[in-house]
Amino acid sequence: MSEADTTIILGAGIIGLSTAYYLSLSSSDTRICLVDPRPLESLHTAASAFAGGLLAKTWFPPALAPLGALSFELHKHLAAQHDGRERWGYLGVRGVSFVEGEGEGKERPEDWLKPEDWLAGGGSRADAASGDVKVGEGPRWLRRAEGKGVRVLSGRNAGSETALVDPLKLCEFLLAECLSRGVQLHTSTTAVSVTSRSSSSHSTGHVIHLRQPNGTLFVPFSNLVFAAGAWTSPAYRTLFPTSYLELPITAISGHSVLLRSSEWKAHPASKEVETDAVFATDESGEYFPEMFYRADGSIWLGGINHPSNEIPLPQPSAKATPLASSISKLRETAGYLYGLPSSDILIERESICFRPVTPAGLPIVAKVPDVRLGRGWGRRNAAGGVYVAAGHGPWGISGSLGTGKVVSEMVMGENVSVDLSGLGLQEGGEGWQARARL
Repeated sequence: MSEADTTIILGAGIIGLSTAYYLSLSSSDTRICLVDPRPLESLHTAASAFAGGLLAKTWFPPALAPLGALSFELHKHLAAQHDGRERWGYLGVRGVSFVEGEGEGKERPEDWLKPEDWLAGGGSRADAASGDVKVGEGPRWLRRAEGKGVRVLSGRNAGSETALVDPLKLCEFLLAECLSRGVQLHTSTTAVSVTSRSSSSHSTGHVIHLRQPNGTLFVPFSNLVFAAGAWTSPAYRTLFPTSYLELPITAISGHSVLLRSSEWKAHPASKEVETDAVFATDESGEYFPEMFYRADGSIWLGGINHPSNEIPLPQPSAKATPLASSISKLRETAGYLYGLPSSDILIERESICFRPVTPAGLPIVAKVPDVRLGRGWGRRNAAGGVYVAAGHGPWGISGSLGTGKVVSEMVMGENVSVDLSGLGLQEGGEGWQARARL
């Protein structure tokens, strides 16, 4: 198979997996290689697996809205086609609700944050929700403490515009589907350099150097996709050290716990069942807890975030350890909100993940112009290119399928399904820095 038929995807998280999945559906003649520095047994131990799994259709700023809506519909279609209810816990979310203290905790003005800013500002995903907010009844498992009220975000067709998945199980499904279609997976593998070579046809070919435990693998390629999440920027700089671009993708870490109790029951197998997503105000007002009641009866609880200057981004193959203080805070929150003694709540998993963010709060989904790749990287007559698909922040799971779909279309040279002009690489002065813009 020629290099013109080879696409290298750096990162086997949910964005990389989604890209490989849709590429594998588009053509049987394309060689697809997923590359990840983590060993196989630790492949699903990052943001893609430890995230909450909330899906939304309309909770996005204008530049992201078309991709967000496309991705939501793709999630719905994939679940219907492959029994997502059973295989990765796909459920519609019934009446997204949150709890606020009457005179307690943080007070939030109506315009406290724009939808794209809530994560960096230490706020709640509920600030991005559209629709009216009114007093209502929340889920039965949520404690009714004196002085606390439940308010329901009752947007139009709320049940059809929000949903929930188990991201770990979704990643496992996508990987299995990719492997069944011949996608190659290289784990414990780090991309260390890219070289170019000229042929008699006066076109320029490219070879990526992949460091593996037993040596270096040299793979000719045509398309290279950066989908390495919070590690995208250093990976890009490693391979293109003379590039005129600086990808402004940094990391915000998030702590979470996965809880289970005999008081909580798994949802029945009925396809019509919906579940609850709850956004709360912590009793101390220090953060905004998020709770997602999954199909198997477990509850994901998170919301404690730290910027990269507080918790540095580890090496991509390193195992990150959650902060004991953050996990302790989540434990306290669980006892407070659920009204159960700690002995009745089993913590199945304590996690920290690093989500890729940009200053504008928008992902970068775009092709890098060849002339911006650095000295000696004009592609002349060669086909293919270099693409970036990263910076999704808290919406990586929600936006994964849509991103994979449009990136596969770009790689295949097809018209993309939605407008991505607000998520591209924009010129900005002599430094020509990449940025996503509204």
